[in-house]
Amino acid sequence: MTDLSNYRKVYDKSILTEEHLPEDPITLFKNWFIEFEESGSAGEVNAMTVSTFGLDGFPKNRVVLLKQFTFEGFTFYTNYDSEKGRAIAANPNVCLSFFWQEMERQVIIKGVAEKTSANNSDGYFESRPHGSQLGAKVSPQSEVIPSRDFLEDALKALEAEYEGKEVPRPDNWGGYLVRPVEVEFWQGRPNRLHDRIRYTQQQDLGWKTERLAP
Repeated sequence: MTDLSNYRKVYDKSILTEEHLPEDPITLFKNWFIEFEESGSAGEVNAMTVSTFGLDGFPKNRVVLLKQFTFEGFTFYTNYDSEKGRAIAANPNVCLSFFWQEMERQVIIKGVAEKTSANNSDGYFESRPHGSQLGAKVSPQSEVIPSRDFLEDALKALEAEYEGKEVPRPDNWGGYLVRPVEVEFWQGRPNRLHDRIRYTQQQDLGWKTERLAP
């Protein structure tokens, strides 16, 4: 047995109080995002965990990269035929989470995922490096493959086919916009009495804020 009961960390870098909360969670998310960027921390500020309900009934988490966020929601890109894509097609209710360890902060977002427009997906795909475009085209994401060589050989063939040419976006690759319905902000505090503020979207599309016990 590996006993981790003595692992301890003191959280004392910041506070989260109601006095200065913005009316909407996107503004607070943006403020925290910028603070992380400007802190010089080594972590990827846009790395987030996406949780879905699999077709087997089990929840599954994986880390992907946030590529856009607006007052509409949060956008990431993937293969629509992947395990996560199939899960979202069956149940679009997802959860996104960010853990910014250096800032002692966490954000948890419940929302509903929908495919972005073809124009949106085309625009982002065209902005990707050539190698990443080929990688998206060559990988049957989440499928069982015989070996690493299978991918390498397929990539070499595509490199030859598209040398000096534009790579078209695969039809089964594109973006998801997650429209939030609930956003929770967690700020570490001493003695494990952490700050937790939850925004819940109302019928008029406004937001209700509540403090949760840690």
